[in-house]
Amino acid sequence: MKQSNVKEEKPMAASSNATTRSIIIIGALFFIFGFVTWLNSVLIPYLKIACELNNFESYLVAFAFYIAYLVMAIPSAWVLKMTGFKKGMSVGLFVMAVGALIFIPAALTRTYYLFLFGLFVQGTGLAVLQTAANPYITILGPIESAAKRISIMGICNKVAGALAPIILGAIALKNADELMVRLETMEAAQRAVELDELATRVISPYLIIVAVLVILGIIIYYSSLPEIDTDTEDESVARANVNKKSIMQFPHLLMGTLAMFFYIGVEVIAGDTVISYGMSLGFDSTTAKFFTTYTLIAMIVGYLIGIVTIPKYLSQQKALVISAVLGIIFSLGAIFTDGFISVLLVALLGLANALVFPAIWPLALEGLGRFTKMGSSFLIMAIAGGAILPLIYGYLADLINPQQAYWVVIPCYIYIIFFAIKGHKIRIA
Repeated sequence: MKQSNVKEEKPMAASSNATTRSIIIIGALFFIFGFVTWLNSVLIPYLKIACELNNFESYLVAFAFYIAYLVMAIPSAWVLKMTGFKKGMSVGLFVMAVGALIFIPAALTRTYYLFLFGLFVQGTGLAVLQTAANPYITILGPIESAAKRISIMGICNKVAGALAPIILGAIALKNADELMVRLETMEAAQRAVELDELATRVISPYLIIVAVLVILGIIIYYSSLPEIDTDTEDESVARANVNKKSIMQFPHLLMGTLAMFFYIGVEVIAGDTVISYGMSLGFDSTTAKFFTTYTLIAMIVGYLIGIVTIPKYLSQQKALVISAVLGIIFSLGAIFTDGFISVLLVALLGLANALVFPAIWPLALEGLGRFTKMGSSFLIMAIAGGAILPLIYGYLADLINPQQAYWVVIPCYIYIIFFAIKGHKIRIA
């Protein structure tokens, strides 16, 4: 069954140059929201120190950020119906800028819940942005090579993500180990002064982020990005969907949504916990701040493999099976090894995870036709897995230990294998 869009075989009836320009612009968007997203890996240990939190409380950073996708995905679809894809992307960037701006009063007052609110607003902007950008790049060309295009976007996203923790970590976690030692012997008043100073370190970086988001939002608004009409179906898809009245009549989408929920959860766990996990094993913050970058470099390698092999040598479905199997192998390795090897195996989950997101999108959206925008919002809602599963990891890390808490990812990969082999094929006539 073919993917639906108004001009499927001649994507957007545009020249290859226009398509290339569109990919470059969307690539810039993926770079920006990759940078903002992967700052969380530093914010978790940083706010744990600055706001004196336990593991569970510190992973509310991920919860506040990713739960916005669940709450705001359907409203995001409504926004896109009113604005279209291009203006919707601008709206998402402006909302993200507001969320980043909230970090300023949060830092000045060292108020953890205000930090969480700022993260929720950033997540809201990203929900709008990703609800537009992901189906846009999926439909931009032939469905058979969608995973390849999304892999290119993933490289933009993860290069930014590899840079983000290094840059923010150098600022926010500078001399953090010495500070933690000093804090243990300080009087309450002096302790508060030191922690207040630590909290203000994020002000300058986030002011720069605000400026970049606003400028990019304006550029996108006035850009030449073409609009895509996903409400018009080609003839074969229209016939297949003639009796469809609801998005709930696409079981492969619903199963893909659950697969996306589990996938985002394990991706966030692999990237956002590895710094704290390394520090729990005795690595100092100067060394540990690079661990998320290792994870994202591994993802970039995975994306490059996808670009070379999909669809010429490897189908999207087979890539998904291989990725999930590797995820199980690396997870078990991280649980049953020690020291840097264990950390490295957590980082290698990036390699296993790289092609999961690009493969789930086209498999889940195939044949949705006029339901594509709503189907996209379902997949965006599933990004809430990044809120729930890291929180479960944090609870288990407090209850047992950070290493054994990685058992939480095993059933997630098992379900992804099921979706890749059988779930994506299930249809209602």
